[in-house]
Amino acid sequence: MADGQPGSSAPEVLPGAAETAHLRVDNVTKRFGAAKAVDNVSFAIPRGAFATLLGPSGCGKTTTLRMIAGFYDPDEGDIVLSGKRINQLPAHRRGTAMVFQDYALFPHMTVKDNVGYGLRVAGVPGKERERRVAETLEFVGLGGLGHRWPNQLSGGQQQRVAVGRALVVRPQILLLDEPLSNLDAKLRESLRWEMRELQQQLRMTFIYVTHDQDEALSLSDWIAVMNQGRVEQAGTPWEIYYRPRTEFLADFVGAVNLVPAIARDVRGATAVLAFGGARVPVGLPPGVSVREDQEVRLSVRPESLWLASAGATAQGMISLAGTVARRAFLGDIMRYWINVDGREWIVDQADPGAGVAFEGSVSLMLRPERAHVIVPATPAELSSG
Repeated sequence: MADGQPGSSAPEVLPGAAETAHLRVDNVTKRFGAAKAVDNVSFAIPRGAFATLLGPSGCGKTTTLRMIAGFYDPDEGDIVLSGKRINQLPAHRRGTAMVFQDYALFPHMTVKDNVGYGLRVAGVPGKERERRVAETLEFVGLGGLGHRWPNQLSGGQQQRVAVGRALVVRPQILLLDEPLSNLDAKLRESLRWEMRELQQQLRMTFIYVTHDQDEALSLSDWIAVMNQGRVEQAGTPWEIYYRPRTEFLADFVGAVNLVPAIARDVRGATAVLAFGGARVPVGLPPGVSVREDQEVRLSVRPESLWLASAGATAQGMISLAGTVARRAFLGDIMRYWINVDGREWIVDQADPGAGVAFEGSVSLMLRPERAHVIVPATPAELSSG
């Protein structure tokens, strides 16, 4: 479609906009009837990042992606790409391209024609179109398969066709809506690494939607975790996993021990957390403050704990007396549930092999620096967002 046609106005350059992020979503809200699918969401994605929107079904991540793509209009807020507001632009003029969950391939078109469809609609001349399609097919590992039909391809090959069709139009940002969810587990894991390698080769900004925590952690440079239409937290995978700001986030991303505790001896950025008969000195996360005698949560990942023989101690570590309640062999690890003062802790240990495992009374060992403090939100804070 030519630029002069209706609905294809030029992107608005924001006054004094310095390109601090490749893509910004600023206070965006989307309603469907009375329900808010996306509720005042803001985030900024660096150029060249593999960014992921992670969350459970119905959290608003796909709706957010579709607003970035131009398939939905935000009711409030702005979407800014390279310093330019793109809200008013139609999807084909935004500089984005989408890979759908079901691939959306045309069954009556060959692989070559599927990949070249966007170029044909854009009026790219035949020879240039053929050159770019051939180049793209080679790049995504489908060279020599251009004359096949979609139903002659495996699931992984169909996924590559969908990616190739998006890449051939040379977008600024590639948007991917759970593109691996229809594949079996082994193929999904293999293509996960292909996707990451592809992104690094292109140095292109990818925005990826998934509900799979392992997928998000392994692929991403940056993650925004969404819940009930809002962003709970955004940051690096390490920050999301080890420094969650909310109980929902800690529990949603991987296994976790969330232990109620009382803050004692609060001194600036440090406090002693008391629970059961234990007292654990911890540093408070940046921007987090607690009051004396305030109830908080101690968040500790299972792999951050160690088991030792009953009564064992170690310098710089807190030792808690416990009992093995049950255990499960998970291949690369042995997972234990340890009863400490009537509360079960999950502990993951590298499998010792030869059937050796802890049982009975044990010492649960914790380094204070591996413990993280979460201050539960009050009912008023939850209702106000």
